[in-house]
Amino acid sequence: MTVKIEKLSHDGRGIAVVEGKTLFIQGSLPGETVTYRVLKKHRQYSEAEVVDVLTASPQRTQPGCAHFAICGGCSLQHMSTASQLQLKQQVLLEQLQHFGRVTPETVLPPLTLADWGYRHKARLGVKFVIKKNKVLVGFREKQSRYLADIEHCPVLHPSVGERLPAIRELITTLECFQQIPQIEVAIGDTETALVFRHLMPLSDSDQEKLLAFGKAHALHIYLQPNPPLPLKKLWPEHSAEELRYSLPDEQIEFLFHPLDFTQINLTLNRQMVAQAIALLAPQPNETILDLFCGIGNFTLAIARHAQQVTGIEGGNIMVERARKNAEHNDLNNVSFFAANLQEPSPQAPWIKKPYDKILLDPPRTGAKEILPFFAHFAAKRIVYVSCNPATLARDAGELVHQYGYQLKQVGVMNMFPHTTHVEAMTVFEK
Repeated sequence: MTVKIEKLSHDGRGIAVVEGKTLFIQGSLPGETVTYRVLKKHRQYSEAEVVDVLTASPQRTQPGCAHFAICGGCSLQHMSTASQLQLKQQVLLEQLQHFGRVTPETVLPPLTLADWGYRHKARLGVKFVIKKNKVLVGFREKQSRYLADIEHCPVLHPSVGERLPAIRELITTLECFQQIPQIEVAIGDTETALVFRHLMPLSDSDQEKLLAFGKAHALHIYLQPNPPLPLKKLWPEHSAEELRYSLPDEQIEFLFHPLDFTQINLTLNRQMVAQAIALLAPQPNETILDLFCGIGNFTLAIARHAQQVTGIEGGNIMVERARKNAEHNDLNNVSFFAANLQEPSPQAPWIKKPYDKILLDPPRTGAKEILPFFAHFAAKRIVYVSCNPATLARDAGELVHQYGYQLKQVGVMNMFPHTTHVEAMTVFEK
C-alpha cells in the first residue's frame, strides 16, 4: 500500500489519512511517498511502519546505527539533526499554546552538541534467548517487549557502547547468566560504572570473573542483589564509591552514586547550567530557591553568584548528597531541605520565606502542586527547566493566567539526540 505523508506527530511518526482514517507511520517524514505495513488497528487510527520510501524528503538522512531499524533506543535517526530540533521546537510551542494558552516573547536558539556517544546513563536489558542460544544485552526492540539483538550502540558513551559484545560474552561465562536481568550504566568525567542486578547470590567464581572484567576494561563494577539492597562495590576495591562530573566554568565538581539521578548528557548539561545561570542572572545580594534540586546540579552553580540559595529535593538521600557536594566545593551559602513537592507542607520553614528568583527542574509530572506558593514567594524571575512540554505548558498557563507572570523566553535543548524527548528552558518575569 502506498501513501503520501502529510505531517509529523509529536512522537516523530509520519501522519497520513487513508479512507478517512488516520495512519501513524513509523520511519516516514513529511512530503514522502512510502509503502507501509499496518502493525496495529484501532477504532479511530492505525499504526504502521515504512516498508519502502518511494520519494524521500530533504529532511531524510542515513541512520548512523546499523541497528536503527530494530532497536527502540532511538526513533529519529532517519531525520537530520536540524530537522529534529525543528520538530522539538514545534512540539514545544504548539503545546504551550494548546495546553497553556501562552506564547513566548522570544524563542531562544536551541542548545545542541554532539549527536553520538552522548549517553552517560542507561539501563541495559539482559536476557538469555533460548531460540537464539545467546545472551542479548541492550535496549528493547521498537514497539516490542523483546530485547534487540545489537552489537554496538553509537549513542551510548563509547566505554560501554563499543563493549556490548564483550559484556555479552562475560555474562555468557557466568554460572548465573540467566539470573541477571539488567545492567545500570553510569559514567562520570573519567570513570565508567556497571551495576549488575542479580536475582540470586553470586558464586565466588562469578564474582571473580566480574572483578577480572572490571580490571581488564578499566570499569567500576557494582553488584545489586534482588530485592534491591545496598550496592556492593566489587572493583576497584578500595576506591570511593562515588563517580564524578564537573562544571568547569563554575569550578564545581560533583560526587554522585551510580544510581543517583544525574543528567544523561553530561556535555550538554554544562551548556544547560551555563544558560540557566545567564537567564536567571543571580546577583550577590539575592536569595534564590532551587526546587527539585537533586544533588545540586543547578544549586551550586547559582551559589557561586548569589547571596544565599535554598535547594529542595524529595528524598533524604539526595539531600545528603547535595550537602556533601556543597561541602566538597567549599560552598557555605547554600541550604538543602527534604520535602515532598507533590504535597508541600505550608509549615515548612523554607516555604514561608520570600525569594528574589526561583529555578525549578521538576520530573515529567511537572510542578503543579507547588505553584500556589509562588504568590507568597513573590520572585521577580523564574527559570523553569522541563523534560515534558505538556506539563510545562500546563504550569506556564498557571504562572501567566493565575500568578501574574509573563512568559519571556523559551528554548529547546537537545539533551537526547535521535529521540523524541523534548527538554526545554523557559523564563518567566513578573
